[in-house]
Amino acid sequence: MSLKIDSLLIHGGIDGDETTGAVNVPVYQTSTYKQDGLGKNRGWEYSRTGNPTRAALEKLIADLEGGEYGLAFASGLAAINTVLSLFKKGDKLVVSDNIYGGTFRILDNVYKNFDITYKIVDTSDLEAVEKAIDEDVKAVYIETPANPLLTITDIEEVSKIAHKHDKLVIVDNTFLTPYLQRPLELGADIVIHSGTKYLGGHSDTVSGLVAVKDKALADRLYYLQNAIGGVLAPWDSFLMIRGIKTLGVRMDRHVENAGKIARWLQDSGYVQKVYYPGLESDPGYEIQKKQASGAGAMISFVLDEKYDYKKFFEELKLVTLAESLGGVESLVCHPASMTHAAIPADIRKQVGIVDELIRLSVGIENVDDLIEDLKQAIEASEAEG
Repeated sequence: MSLKIDSLLIHGGIDGDETTGAVNVPVYQTSTYKQDGLGKNRGWEYSRTGNPTRAALEKLIADLEGGEYGLAFASGLAAINTVLSLFKKGDKLVVSDNIYGGTFRILDNVYKNFDITYKIVDTSDLEAVEKAIDEDVKAVYIETPANPLLTITDIEEVSKIAHKHDKLVIVDNTFLTPYLQRPLELGADIVIHSGTKYLGGHSDTVSGLVAVKDKALADRLYYLQNAIGGVLAPWDSFLMIRGIKTLGVRMDRHVENAGKIARWLQDSGYVQKVYYPGLESDPGYEIQKKQASGAGAMISFVLDEKYDYKKFFEELKLVTLAESLGGVESLVCHPASMTHAAIPADIRKQVGIVDELIRLSVGIENVDDLIEDLKQAIEASEAEG
């Protein structure tokens, strides 16, 4: 039976436990497994290599993304690190010009040491992507919407360009989740998630997920997953499966709230600019509408210069100043000094990550309460004189 995404969230992957009839996959809290003889096991040997609870999550993310193979890791960066380990000395990646600071950090401070380099490109500009691909480039790595300026890249068109040159396409789908966007179905080769965010959804576990269609690529990633060892523990795998079951209802509320807040910010007179691909004025609006079923719940905005952004953070009562995103509670952060501090100041300024930029992860609280909190904090932050 072919299930729609809302049902797959609950019944995808491995649905329950056939041995006992438990409706939830058990937590197999074990490090090792009894062997029936030399070279004879029951499908499991050691929990770094494979664990039934983790395997259920891995099958689930593959199903949700329209892939065939899934992998679960101890964090989003552990997932990114394993994917980047596909490449070798002399290889180069084309990378979106505003991406998560941790992705930039591992490329710039770790993989550059192994002579695996990157080229920063505005991947929303298809001509720029085509021009950036040379013999050394092995993959195009994109976020869409990108973090933190919500820039939209046409996944299908970038995939066509990359595949014409026999290059991989890697998409970080953290901001939208497979509930709203499925990059593999649009031509991408590898999808990465920080499961810590919307998939887990409750700010109580850290994880990373990867999904692919191609078996040869999956085999290489499974080898690296086992060799590097940054795997997700059984209990955290269980928490991720539990969180994913409510992803649909949560995302519906997240997106509804975000749309109302983005339109309020745009009309408020408090801000110079609002970044949100659900606004018709956003340059990525049409592409976003084409490739996804919603605009997500991340908003970035630049406060008007008459307001003190540091005081704004101090005055918030309901919205929490914190790293991360995607939980049921609304979180706000300062990209220039928090999530993207690893990116050099000149690059930040060039792409638009200015000091006055604020990133808001819209939660599922009452939207009027959220707007009232933002309003009072902005008004209380007006600079004297």
